[in-house]
Amino acid sequence: MTSHTPLDQTPRTGIVGLGNIGQYHAERLLELDIDLVGGMDVSTEARETFERRYGVETYEDHTALYETVDAVIITTPNKFHETYTVDALETGIHVLVEKPLAHSLESARRIREAAAASEAICMVGFNNRFLNTVQIVRNRIERGELGTITHIEANYVRRRGVPGRGSWFTRRAIAGGGALIDLGVHAIDLALYILDFPTVEEINGVTRTEFGSRENYAYLDMWGDDAGPDEFDVDDSATAFIRCANDRAISLEVAWATNRPATHEFVIRGTEAAARFDLLEGDLTFYSASTAGPHHLEDTSIQTPQNDTHSDEQRAFFDAIVSARDVGESVEEAFTVQRVIDGIYRSSAEGRCVSIGDEP
Repeated sequence: MTSHTPLDQTPRTGIVGLGNIGQYHAERLLELDIDLVGGMDVSTEARETFERRYGVETYEDHTALYETVDAVIITTPNKFHETYTVDALETGIHVLVEKPLAHSLESARRIREAAAASEAICMVGFNNRFLNTVQIVRNRIERGELGTITHIEANYVRRRGVPGRGSWFTRRAIAGGGALIDLGVHAIDLALYILDFPTVEEINGVTRTEFGSRENYAYLDMWGDDAGPDEFDVDDSATAFIRCANDRAISLEVAWATNRPATHEFVIRGTEAAARFDLLEGDLTFYSASTAGPHHLEDTSIQTPQNDTHSDEQRAFFDAIVSARDVGESVEEAFTVQRVIDGIYRSSAEGRCVSIGDEP
């Protein structure tokens, strides 16, 4: 195993994948006073932009970067997560890899095996777990105020929000899927996280391609350029019902595009109370009923500051490195999310309920 700087010091950190999300992470590294020492990208233009902006050396080959760092943040397209993550872990480099774990279940499984065999920390970037509203909900659940959680409604729906058609987001071979693996991965992880990752027993799902493949796709704006439908071979919406142990359930609705109002609503239903919050806006309300005095219903609104979830995610990653703490079951949980995504795609293709226990 390669020797690195002792981790009672600020870890020397690099970024693999120097596009928008890589630069987003770089900005937060600087805010946290982390030692950003370099980056890697196969694109010459991306490397030059990163060098100008951050004044660090960049590389076309990740092995050259890995000789200089203690930790890396991987923000490449999904297909390439495996190569860069596994190589880092085998070299003893700590990894924060953006969601999803990989573009396919097989690739995710190989990352999982590498993480289990490595002494380095591997954390998967599910930043929405760090939302103040989510932490308040988790705290109330842990205190028993919601009773037993029985059902979660998880929505991540855009009215018109297909990312740049023709980009890697809309090509199955690179992304592994469309709206389900891009947006659904957040919703699935957050629902399972709130439920404390119960055993998933059965999945019934439908994925659709209704808008991104149209020549006359109507939209007001688009992240990236629109190259038309020729390079669009993924889903743009999905609906699923996920049944977990002890009759707990998740209903999932995700879409890049659909003819309905956008929604990012999560509803957590418990036997004693429920919680509703908006994933992007942050508003949070608890709902309960009481027979203390005249029967009545109570709606309690909670106000909390919006927090930078990527900064808090990075802080948790580096705190774990410096203090030699683990990051929980991050990779195992991300692998479970990947299995659920794979199960929804299989259920849709086969037209039946599936179990993630009977995956190929």
